[in-house]
Amino acid sequence: MSKLEHFDPKNAVIEKIIEKGGWVNCHAHLDRAYSLQKDTFSFTNSYLKEKWHLVDEMKKNSSVDIIYDRMARAIEYFIEQGAQAVGSFIDVDEVMQDRSIKAAQKIKEKFGNDIEIRFANQVLKGVIDPKAKEWFDLSSDFVDIIGGLPAKDFGQEEEHLDILMETAKSKGKLVHVHVDQFNTDEEKETELLARKTIEHGMQNKVTAVHSISVAAHPKKYRYELYDLMNEAQLHVISCPTAWIDHNRTERLAPSHNSVTPVDEMVPHGITVAFGTDNINDIYKPFSDGDLWTELRVMLESCHYYDVEKLSDIATVNGLKVLGINK
Repeated sequence: MSKLEHFDPKNAVIEKIIEKGGWVNCHAHLDRAYSLQKDTFSFTNSYLKEKWHLVDEMKKNSSVDIIYDRMARAIEYFIEQGAQAVGSFIDVDEVMQDRSIKAAQKIKEKFGNDIEIRFANQVLKGVIDPKAKEWFDLSSDFVDIIGGLPAKDFGQEEEHLDILMETAKSKGKLVHVHVDQFNTDEEKETELLARKTIEHGMQNKVTAVHSISVAAHPKKYRYELYDLMNEAQLHVISCPTAWIDHNRTERLAPSHNSVTPVDEMVPHGITVAFGTDNINDIYKPFSDGDLWTELRVMLESCHYYDVEKLSDIATVNGLKVLGINK
């Protein structure tokens, strides 16, 4: 009697990822990687909006060389894992000034032949305040992708997105925007981003980063949103381990977890990629940048076991989202 053939789905996914050129990490914050210190570990329990300010002290104390060393350590680890590309936001504001830009330039010069690297500007101070706008404009010339965080300009989210879109159009660049990060049905930032994408004629050039609040909405709204996202040709980046720890609340919502609903988006024709987000900092102290861990958390939390599609999320979809043609 012949033995039953054993099937290992992890190996099947990994083999396909290798066939497609290797991992693509679409979203990180490499200038903050490995910045956690013993005396800042207590910050890790702070609310997300508090952390937007708590990183300022770390940024003040970060020289170009320190930032470069952090980024290089992370890049070397991704290369070790067989990554072909990585996309990272970098902080550019009155606190960090241009130090992350200088470190990022050195990273491209050092590792550019080993891995494709794309940078986006992190706008933790928003884009409307005059001083913040000044740094946004300066960084927009350097980065490959225009980055956004509309929640930072609360009450002026539409104006925030208008600035991003107009800047991207004038410079011929893509747009990546942090949206729907608080896992509540009060948030409809992904919808707003899709509508603004259509309004500015930026179809197929804009990516929603995270979109975890989508799962907190009723099914009817979610599927209407997916149709709108398809009309906008809006892409999505999921960062599973960055959000699986989202605090529980007493707010009533459809049964869901705090991970981007990849299992619904992909069958609906939406391009989904993935990323690690923060690594060993006050946002994600235990995150180590392991790419298989990210994919494993995604597939388990979404109960999504399509081997071919999972390998696409980890490779070719990421290249598309980062604007890399191979």
